[in-house]
Amino acid sequence: MATSKYTSDGSSLEVTQRYSEDLFDFLWCPVCGSREFHHIVFEGVFCEACNTQVEIKQAQDKAGTDEAVLVTFSNETTWNLHKDSRRELPEGTVSLKVIGGPGAREIDMWHPSPDDFWEPVQPGEDLTDEDSDED
Repeated sequence: MATSKYTSDGSSLEVTQRYSEDLFDFLWCPVCGSREFHHIVFEGVFCEACNTQVEIKQAQDKAGTDEAVLVTFSNETTWNLHKDSRRELPEGTVSLKVIGGPGAREIDMWHPSPDDFWEPVQPGEDLTDEDSDED
């Protein structure tokens, strides 16, 4: 956790950043593949491209690593889910467990697991010709 002090007009404010930017550099949206996220104060973190909501919690077990977090993506706020460049999440949400510290992060688990019925969109993946593969 990084803690910073900001001074403005003679007063100070201590801010605790729970998760480093490195975590968000590692993550991508499984709905559209974007790596860009924005934070709306008092509302949460959202994918900048499709508005899928992202919730991050500290994992109970650290699996022997510096850091372990649970990341949940939710379709509740997703824009234009019907677009060819989007893939709906199974039952509206998907969670993953990320382990490791900055520069050494990896996905330990997806829930539900990717399978024949659902795969997360990968960064840079082109979904526009996905239907033509299913003949």
